[in-house]
Amino acid sequence: MSTDNLLVELFVEELPPKALQKLGDAFAQELAAQLRTQGLATADSVVTPFASPRRLAAHISQVWRKAADKAVPQKLMPAGVGLDSAGQATPALLKKLQALGADLSDPVAAVAALRRAPDGKNEALFYDSLVTGATLDIGLQKALEEALARLPIPKMMSYQLETDCELPGWSSVNFVRPAHGLLALHGSAVVPVKVLGLSAGNQTQGHRFEARVSPVVIGHADSYAATLRHDGAVIASFAERRADIERQLRAAATQVGGGVRPIEDEALLNEVTGLVERPNVLVCEFEKQFLEVPQECLILTMKANQKYFPLLDAAGRLTHQFLVVSNITPDDASAVIQGNERVVRPRLADAQFFYDQDRKKTLESRVDGLNKVVYHNKLGSQGERMARVCTIAKAIGQQLGGAELADKAVLAARLAKTDLLTDMVGEFPELQGTMGGYYARHDGLGDDIATAIEDHYKPRFAGDALPRNLVGVTVALADKLETLVGMFGIGNLPTGDKDPFALRRHALGLIRMLVERDLPVDLDGVIAQALPAFAGPIAEVALPLAQFIDDRLAGALREQGFRAQEVDAVLALRPQRLGDVPRRLAAVRTFAELPEAPALAAANKRIGNILKKAAEVDAHVSPVLLKEPAEIALYAAMQEVLPKALAQFQAGDYTGSLQALAALRAPVDAFFDGVMVNAEEMDLRLNRQGLLKSLFEAMNRVADLSRLAT
Repeated sequence: MSTDNLLVELFVEELPPKALQKLGDAFAQELAAQLRTQGLATADSVVTPFASPRRLAAHISQVWRKAADKAVPQKLMPAGVGLDSAGQATPALLKKLQALGADLSDPVAAVAALRRAPDGKNEALFYDSLVTGATLDIGLQKALEEALARLPIPKMMSYQLETDCELPGWSSVNFVRPAHGLLALHGSAVVPVKVLGLSAGNQTQGHRFEARVSPVVIGHADSYAATLRHDGAVIASFAERRADIERQLRAAATQVGGGVRPIEDEALLNEVTGLVERPNVLVCEFEKQFLEVPQECLILTMKANQKYFPLLDAAGRLTHQFLVVSNITPDDASAVIQGNERVVRPRLADAQFFYDQDRKKTLESRVDGLNKVVYHNKLGSQGERMARVCTIAKAIGQQLGGAELADKAVLAARLAKTDLLTDMVGEFPELQGTMGGYYARHDGLGDDIATAIEDHYKPRFAGDALPRNLVGVTVALADKLETLVGMFGIGNLPTGDKDPFALRRHALGLIRMLVERDLPVDLDGVIAQALPAFAGPIAEVALPLAQFIDDRLAGALREQGFRAQEVDAVLALRPQRLGDVPRRLAAVRTFAELPEAPALAAANKRIGNILKKAAEVDAHVSPVLLKEPAEIALYAAMQEVLPKALAQFQAGDYTGSLQALAALRAPVDAFFDGVMVNAEEMDLRLNRQGLLKSLFEAMNRVADLSRLAT
């Protein structure tokens, strides 16, 4: 047997650019996995994916021409069933061997060749058969079919192929795009496989316009990328093409000068990489008059509609120049540049027209129009939703900043959704909020209101910025609370990986604002403030919604690197001011590193178990009933330590509060070694339980320390 490198390429019509990288990686990895499963590739085989707009390909090193034969043990039956008392084969055993294709010309020898091995309490007969390894022709056929079947295809196409049989006709084929060529080389030898009505060869197609030859002949699997680049004018590797685009973008920006830089957008870069086979970056420009339009509008129309890279100056402001990634490299690029400039001009003119038209009406004049926009059939219109958000924003604003903040928050909440009715947001829904901020400034509403309208959707995703001012925070909290309470109230809850109303994202946004802005509000309190806004009948949501938010908080903290024990210890107490949570976690982590921590955590757990079994216990201690030296010593230590720990807790010094408790380790250990808590005398028992209850309450102010016990 010998190994060589394998190259498989499927040549198709233009693939969906946003899915291209994922399709290319999946095709290569699945193909290699299938070959490994059949023993045709090794664990050391290197997989190199290729993906261009018109091809999916994979290069796999160290692929066998034929897989090694391997012995496959098969359990036949219990030895007592397969052999009689004389050790001869029973009819049942012979029938089984015959079915497996064993040589029964000498039954005695056939039986002697069987293995007897323990199988549970009994002994069983095993037959070792030799399975012939798959050949590459057969194995690659199977691997290719499996790889194509498992591709993460966003949307399948159905197309017709003319049959190659004697009778004329057509057969239906389903794939992401119509396929026109199949290339399969093991070294320099063609592997005769067929898929999607295509037979493998050693030829492919290059660039539509710039290939040197057609077809492009690939002489060896290892020369695929180089030959395709030289003869076909195609960079087959997605990663190489992407890196080349990045390099050219930087070079073009440097050529423009003035410290400009191309806008950073990973999704756009990947999409453009999926649109071109050999990139050529060109500098274009548009009339400076369009810069009067908000730059977000211009940037979005250039990126979304034209796949251009806008150029920003050193301050992040849009310039009148942009970069185009062309798929052709003519000697004179002026026609390409002029064509792109001509194409973008109407787009920018539309944006300017929308902007001018929208400013002819104030946001206030659009408020009534929200009543005609359906929000949810069970929760009414956007107008009704706006009214609920205003009610919630007023309550939160009053708590955070008094009447002035409440009034500003209500005004911002009243106008926050009105830009949904503008032409610009109708054309570019991604600009909702952003355009509302621009139009609010145009209406003279002031920066506080405009910024709040612009920011009220924030944070939109993980890592997004929070609203920049307190008015925006108030409206954003109200907006997210209205969504959470409303959807929980009508039973539209997330299930599995489905969350159509993004309730998890809303909850995480709520958590981030409460934690990172350290807002002086209680979680249960803000939920309660949202409930009166819903006049209609909704289900009781306070408890399940609070639990939902607690679960999101726990998950977020673990993702940030906090240990599960630390998170459980802090959240077991359900701290209501979420801004306290990071400080409590830091205190618990510091406490857990103390040498006294394990013993105190274990003692805390033991105290909790004792108190659970007791009747209602009053945290009261009568000094005259303290008899044993160990309980007297513990009480004295508590009188000294607990007031200090309480003062530090009340001052917000959670770390100091927990560290103060370390001094109690020795007296607590001595107490459990020398004192019977559940004494026969009732007064002694109740007094000792009261002593432990006082200690338990003091130890668990910052976190439930028993959760740290191993």
